[in-house]
Amino acid sequence: MASSRPRARSTSLRDSDAPMEGASGWDAIEWTKIEPFSRSVSLGNLECLLEAEQIVAEGQGVVLVNTDEAGTLLVTNFRLFFLREGTRDIIPLGTIPLATIEKFSKIVVKPPSAPRQFDKAPSQRLLQVIGKDMRIIVFGFRPRTKQRRTIFDALLRCTRPTRLWDLYAFASGPFKFTNTNPMVRLLDEYFRLLGKGSCHASMDTIEDGSFTLSNDLWRISGINSNYTLCPTYPFALIVPRSIGDEEILQASSFRAKCRLPVVSWCHPVTGAVLARSSQPLVGLMMNMRSNTDEKIVAALCTQLAGARETRRKLYIADARPRKNALANGAMGGGSESSSHYFQSEIVFFGIDNIHAMRESFARLRDYLDTYGTASSDGMSSFLRHGGWSWGGGNLSSMSASVSTLGDSGWLIHVQSVLAGSAWIAARVELESASVLVHCSDGWDRTTQLVSLANLMLDPYYRTFKGFQALVEKDWLAFGHPFSDRMGMPTVSGSVNMPFELSRQPSSGSFSSSPMRQPSGSLASQAPPSHAQTSNNYSPIFLQWVDCVSQLLRMYPFAFEFSSAFLVDFLDCVLSCRFGNFLCNSEKERLQCGVSDACGCMWKYLADLRASEGKYHVHYNLFFDPNRHGSAILPPAAALAPTLWPQFHLRWACPSEDQAGELEAECRKMAEKFSELKKEKEVAERKAKEITTTIESLSAELRKEKQLSSSAMNLAKRASKESAAIKRAVESLGCKVHFSDSGYLVDIERNPQKSMHSPSRREADGSVQHDEKSDLSVSISVAAEDAICSNPLSRVCETLCPLHTREGGCRWPDAGCAQFGSQFVGLKANFDAFDRLSIFDGYFES
Repeated sequence: MASSRPRARSTSLRDSDAPMEGASGWDAIEWTKIEPFSRSVSLGNLECLLEAEQIVAEGQGVVLVNTDEAGTLLVTNFRLFFLREGTRDIIPLGTIPLATIEKFSKIVVKPPSAPRQFDKAPSQRLLQVIGKDMRIIVFGFRPRTKQRRTIFDALLRCTRPTRLWDLYAFASGPFKFTNTNPMVRLLDEYFRLLGKGSCHASMDTIEDGSFTLSNDLWRISGINSNYTLCPTYPFALIVPRSIGDEEILQASSFRAKCRLPVVSWCHPVTGAVLARSSQPLVGLMMNMRSNTDEKIVAALCTQLAGARETRRKLYIADARPRKNALANGAMGGGSESSSHYFQSEIVFFGIDNIHAMRESFARLRDYLDTYGTASSDGMSSFLRHGGWSWGGGNLSSMSASVSTLGDSGWLIHVQSVLAGSAWIAARVELESASVLVHCSDGWDRTTQLVSLANLMLDPYYRTFKGFQALVEKDWLAFGHPFSDRMGMPTVSGSVNMPFELSRQPSSGSFSSSPMRQPSGSLASQAPPSHAQTSNNYSPIFLQWVDCVSQLLRMYPFAFEFSSAFLVDFLDCVLSCRFGNFLCNSEKERLQCGVSDACGCMWKYLADLRASEGKYHVHYNLFFDPNRHGSAILPPAAALAPTLWPQFHLRWACPSEDQAGELEAECRKMAEKFSELKKEKEVAERKAKEITTTIESLSAELRKEKQLSSSAMNLAKRASKESAAIKRAVESLGCKVHFSDSGYLVDIERNPQKSMHSPSRREADGSVQHDEKSDLSVSISVAAEDAICSNPLSRVCETLCPLHTREGGCRWPDAGCAQFGSQFVGLKANFDAFDRLSIFDGYFES
């Protein structure tokens, strides 16, 4: 699948009768000097090949005329592959999936007759390939070789498989892109529409028929579970609850292809619905009626919410021009009469049929190839002919170009679909009216209008998940014939597909463009491809995706996905690499076992997004779900479509895709902003951690200060107590010596003072003292004595005569009475103290 943008173009080719400048032109190539790749290198081992992709044919020294590049052209069972000479890089413009090829043809350009026979140049052997993705590419082959024949025959075999299962999607298998069954996903969407989002479907609920849930107004019917009611409708249908299955069966015969009116979308608040069907079979005189059909249509006009006896209005939107609807009456079809359907109004949208769309698309492709910067014929287009000025300064050329674009009619058709869808959405949203939409068969224009109106009404469908549900519901389940519209083999034609004669394509050769007339005669051989032979081929789905891109341009904040996603999505559909869009109906895909045998495109795209996260190119950077949380209703003045640059101009005018470049720059800036935001969050988190650490350290510091202050107070108190004890001991006539460590205490008597025993008072009042012997005490306090770390306290406890045996103190007013919640005192040598001359009153027994 080649969804990449083409490289910048090299030197452009000149007219074939003009001399070539440089060595990159067609006539300047020395074909005899172009050597094929070395056969020692196996092309089958190319890393760029996909799973189960095999090379069928190859040609060396092929020139891509659009860009004047030489290389190797390969045909695989999946795509046409062009590799640049020497480097073997993939050239995106020359690489196209086989299913994306609409037609191809051999072209021979004969040079003008020369005056001398030996000056005669060989004819140019060309192969023109026209793609469904707006590109026209031409390959040139060396003369007098069979390489063009080899490539041409390989394309004949691979682009027109006789059986459906010969497609690459079946050869590659599910691989890693497996997904749930699409029938299960359809039921989940039905449950959401009925307000039963908490319920989830499974294959068991499908097999046992337990999926037939309902609400107050609508129910899910399984009457088509075997596809006997309508083979192109899904197995489950949302119908009015008041209508039974027997009435549904009876009413189906009144609509073309049995595609009776069923509900596609329900308004969650007002109860209005958007329904779809095919044309009624009213006949040439428009006098045929069906009571059950009228009853079903009338059931769509449910009672207005909050209003009594008031029923909502019904609009019947016929997508066809009125004259076409009348013409279909000759074949039994036609349109409804408002007099037969309750409270209804018939509206015709005037959208042309699939054949007009096919021709319009071909003219648009020719226009872009003619006036683009890259031309498939290798000649200068009018944009490049006279320098950088538009049309070489020729205003008539510009007028002719604009006129040709308008004559293609593509933008007018896109505008018609947009306008019709906007009108339907406005009726449902603004008037709370129900709308029934149909065309002839109800699977082309009807599907375009209904799905686009759903996209406008429901913001869920503007997300990735909702967009998938919308496409699977209204396009796949309701039987848009993808095989017919894309020119692929069908189930019914897989056994034997006869080659039919083709009608002349509108852009099958260079001569289709009157602006380009190469010199020399031109002969074309174009085998009929399936897309050409089938009169049902038409780019209906491509046109719808184009309409979605127009809404994305008008409402850039309303969509979760980007324009790049739509391009890749459309490329996946056109390439048929996956099985989602094969066959013409849900019934056919079930018969072929497509969901089990082929890979799932939705899983592939989801894996792409998951590989790069929210900054993947598929994500819309400007998406704001709160800004457009309800319906988007574009006014008529805004419905002026333009060419879709990312898709229409990517091959013909690759340099003009400035919107994609702008998105890329915005994406880079957003990614850089996200990185800076993450770095900011990390820095803020670290700053918060540092702040928390600082606060914790500050709290610990305050605690330490409190403890330090308390310790200082205790130290001051202890110092005072120690001084008091020291003075008390010295008053006994002793000297106290402390070691530096504070654990060794020496107490000795002061030799200059005499200590006496307690004095006795005589009768005359005089006091007499008994002389006693001197006191000399030496006390050593060991370090393991842990009663108190204060050495004075140890002295006090050792010598204090007031210390009792019970641990108390008989001197309650003493400063040394209690220290550190421990009783301390002096352990007295009472024999020595009895000899001291201290008043007896201090030493009572």
